Amino acid sequence: MSRKAMAAAATLATFALATVALVGCSSTGSGGSTSGSSSKGGLISIIVNDPANPYWLTEGNVAAAEAKKLGYTSTVGASKGDTNTESNLIDTAITKKSVAIILDPANASGSVGAVKKATAAGIPVFLVNAEINTAGVAKAQLVSNNAQGAALGAQQWVAGIGQTADYVELLGAPSDNNAATRSNGYQTVISQYPGLKEVGKEVANWDRTQGHDKMQSLLQAHPGITGVISGNDEMALGAIAALKEAGKLATVKVGGFDGSPDAVAAIKAGELQYTVLQPVATFAAKAVDEADSFIRTGKTGASAEKQSFDCILITKDNVDKYTAPFTLSQ
Repeated sequence: MSRKAMAAAATLATFALATVALVGCSSTGSGGSTSGSSSKGGLISIIVNDPANPYWLTEGNVAAAEAKKLGYTSTVGASKGDTNTESNLIDTAITKKSVAIILDPANASGSVGAVKKATAAGIPVFLVNAEINTAGVAKAQLVSNNAQGAALGAQQWVAGIGQTADYVELLGAPSDNNAATRSNGYQTVISQYPGLKEVGKEVANWDRTQGHDKMQSLLQAHPGITGVISGNDEMALGAIAALKEAGKLATVKVGGFDGSPDAVAAIKAGELQYTVLQPVATFAAKAVDEADSFIRTGKTGASAEKQSFDCILITKDNVDKYTAPFTLSQ
């Protein structure tokens, strides 16, 4: 994201900065990239995108908590989706002799060099949330099953809007493969209904403020729409704000993706039709567990580098099972 989210999300970011600390020295050096060590502890560097978004805030907080539980210190840094910032954070992790790096890559192609740099320094890298376009460089890539989640969301969206409607779409950052995967997943379902016509779409870069502004523009161009499908919750919440201002929320169905606390609140308020929960709390902790395993044994314990975690649909029917950020009880 290139800008801060709206006020509520900005407050979350302030909280994130307060939890970032825990800087320590590693007793095991930089850690081997091909063999483990029987010793434990040291610094795990965690790099997220932007903690102004509650999704990435949770990602960093959960990873840091898991590292602490396993006996490590940690730092949490934010790339803000910028590969130069990301590269500098990797340099800092190398200088501080981190034993592992948990990274939400800023760019599918542009982050490959940073991962290679850390690996060359002997520091294993574990990717979360987003993939890079090169296999065999990171020790693991743990992501949501975005295609499966997009299909879940699109099916629910169609059930709500009906089989005949004009609609618009808000897309995430093009540098993130998840944006295209979700959009394609939506279209796989929606294209089965000829009466559903996409009359406009805009890139809003996962950002609530941009979602609001792009929704305003789309409404001006297409005032008769009755549906909005969004690549994430922040953009959907921005769209809802714009629809409220225009007095059109009652006639427009909005769908999101992430499972954020604000999205859950919007579902309870009857403003958002659904969200698709990404199990970030699960795979952020799992990435740290695999890092710990690799540090100790030289193996992650996983059967494959790329690991996919299924998403869960949240609607008014099960929203009360939401027990913690990005967590739904079964």
